[in-house]
Amino acid sequence: MLLLMLPVFTGCGKKPLDMPYSSLPEGSSFRISFSHPYMAEGFCNDICVVEKEEKGFASGYDEDSYAAAALFDAGHSRTLYSEAAFRRLYPASMTKVMTAIVAMQHLRKEDVITCGPNVKITESGAQLAGFESGDSMTADQAMHALLMYSANDAAVAIAEAVGGSVEGFADMMNREAAALGAQGTHFVNPHGLHDEDHYTTAYDMYLMMNEAVKYDWFNEIISAQSYTCPYTAADGSAREMDLATTNLFLKGDAFPPEGITVIGGKTGTTIAAGNNLVLYTKDKSGNPYISVVMRAKERGILYALTTALLERI
Repeated sequence: MLLLMLPVFTGCGKKPLDMPYSSLPEGSSFRISFSHPYMAEGFCNDICVVEKEEKGFASGYDEDSYAAAALFDAGHSRTLYSEAAFRRLYPASMTKVMTAIVAMQHLRKEDVITCGPNVKITESGAQLAGFESGDSMTADQAMHALLMYSANDAAVAIAEAVGGSVEGFADMMNREAAALGAQGTHFVNPHGLHDEDHYTTAYDMYLMMNEAVKYDWFNEIISAQSYTCPYTAADGSAREMDLATTNLFLKGDAFPPEGITVIGGKTGTTIAAGNNLVLYTKDKSGNPYISVVMRAKERGILYALTTALLERI
């Protein structure tokens, strides 16, 4: 299939790309001269392609402040800005965009998910809702914990319910990534906790977000500021937890440019990945945009850079 032949799409032409694939997250899969454009006919007609790379969109922030940034006009299939968009980096919890896509392909909101023992994650700093083995909830409740609160235990529960195991679900994630053309991506888990073989690119995050927002279910969750999540504990008792979004734009702690409405997005933070955000916004006319900032040095820098990107709309 054509999608499996092209590791990256950078413009319009007819020659398939053949370039070395490096699994190193610090490396770059972008090795094409922009003077020789390429095209995947029938595929790039309705997605944004990158025809040039730029640098330094935000004054006061040097190359040590972030690793990649991009802005896409999803409504008109135009790339408005791209800087290191094909650089392979750790996505942290932005991974959960793909987790949600695969889950929505196989689950209904009312399906019941029961947690197994693997929801007990002991890694330091892991974001956890606190689910325990034997707890059960609907898929919709688990998805709220996954996308709003970025709960890693919810990610494991969803993965095992859909894929039978974390490994089986990761295989499903990778197949879906390949189908979307995200050839600079490889997943080993559904939550994004650090693994050297778990990486993506800013461009691939655009492709994944562009697919995810086709689901009303996804948009409903990422736009919510808070949610009360009921669930059933292993002993049969009714429990509930209050969840709040991790998105500072929705919390009111960060502000987009005038005329831009933040619909929602997905954050991602680990020591190795830095601070990351893929964001879905609309302008005054309702036209949609997807922005991505990866490996920002600090959370404040992440939101300042995202705002600077949105000012280009």
